Amino acid sequence: MGKKRSDGASPMKAREGALQVLYAVEVEGAYANLVLDRLMREASFSKRDRAFLTELVYGTLRWRAKVDWILSQVVRPNLEQLTPWIRNILRLGIYQLLFMEKIPPSAVCNEGTNLAKRYGHQGVARLVNGVLRNVVRRGKDWSYPKVEENPVEHIAVCYSHPQWIVERWIERYGLEDTMALCSANNQPADNWIRTNTLRTSPAELTQCLKQEGVEVEASNLVPEGLKLKQISAYPKLPGFAEGWFQVQDESSMLAAHGLKPWPGARIIDACAAPGGKTTHLAQLMGNQGEILALDWHPHKIELIKENCQRLGINIVQAGTQDARELPGPWLEWADGVLVDAPCSGLGVLRRRSDARWRKQPEQIAQLTILQLEILLAAGQCVRPGGVLLYSTCTIEPEENELLVQKFISTWGSQFGKAAGFRLEEIGSFFPAGFDRKADRQQMAQGYLTLLPHIHGTDGFFLARLRREE
Repeated sequence: MGKKRSDGASPMKAREGALQVLYAVEVEGAYANLVLDRLMREASFSKRDRAFLTELVYGTLRWRAKVDWILSQVVRPNLEQLTPWIRNILRLGIYQLLFMEKIPPSAVCNEGTNLAKRYGHQGVARLVNGVLRNVVRRGKDWSYPKVEENPVEHIAVCYSHPQWIVERWIERYGLEDTMALCSANNQPADNWIRTNTLRTSPAELTQCLKQEGVEVEASNLVPEGLKLKQISAYPKLPGFAEGWFQVQDESSMLAAHGLKPWPGARIIDACAAPGGKTTHLAQLMGNQGEILALDWHPHKIELIKENCQRLGINIVQAGTQDARELPGPWLEWADGVLVDAPCSGLGVLRRRSDARWRKQPEQIAQLTILQLEILLAAGQCVRPGGVLLYSTCTIEPEENELLVQKFISTWGSQFGKAAGFRLEEIGSFFPAGFDRKADRQQMAQGYLTLLPHIHGTDGFFLARLRREE
């Protein structure tokens, strides 16, 4: 077993917890964040071991391709012939040896061997011990695919991304930008909250958080956005229970600003759960007007209601609704409709370390069918002269600007006599300006794509469409 520290915590316990999460992700198809959250609730971990466990899980998942490439050079005959338990014990060990230099290599080898005894047998424990000690001896002496010979494989291995994603991005962005984008995806995501200006101000919330030792930095894109450092759990922060803030990423805060609702407006959020954008819309409306917050998943409706109650918002009516079955009773009812559509999520890979290994190229084509169906249905809820705001957390054109163009043309052929939609300049609705020429050109056309390696945000897309009078 691992040597216990004076605070009663055990690194071995954290390593075993990380192994259980990795096994659940690989074998059971579980989501890492959900398994990790449940494990932390059910088991007693010190603050230090919670951080260690989190780093082990997300780091090993994030760098899996590079770790497996190294293992392929030292494991014979084949990594895939090992059981999932032993395969992930090796991955955990290699990740610590490569990326966590403060951990003594002897501790990594010893505790990896102990885990192998527990989840395998004596023979496989000797294999794990031998492999890890071989990696320690070799240090950084590893051969990787050369960028000049095979740029796709080089980036896929050295930046740990699926090859099909790398191929798409090289074709679109070029080699250097693809490396920068993949590098950005391998950095931990920032922690963002949105000040609830119905109850406090960004300045007051900042002061409150700083008094508790939290590092706070204001957003450059939205006045209510705050970036936090040195935090453990959001619900434990001062002001959370009082409804002073909502957890929401910086880029997604632009969606409500892009729709620009006013006090007294009638708004529909067609894919609303868990309610971050819904409550932001209510905030911009001064808690005056009507908002219908709809979502397909009944259990997520309670999340919307809980957030509204905590934030002191009472203009939201939340209900279960398949957005593809709109308009229902809301035909041309809304001044504005927000469609934050289900998408491939390729813009938020840095937030979901296991997501990159779940994605397949054919999923994008399947999602575009769903996205178009939702837009065609939700568009019928917009009154003539009203606004439709479409957003996704992907950076793929098929789900973004190309999908919007397809929606406009399909609407014309499907609802020929009804008022149509046109893209409308969007930049003037954002609180802060975007100086990049490419951004200004996009916004003039009615949409904006945010990229992690350029804007420092999650990858995000927004398009603003005006329905003709």
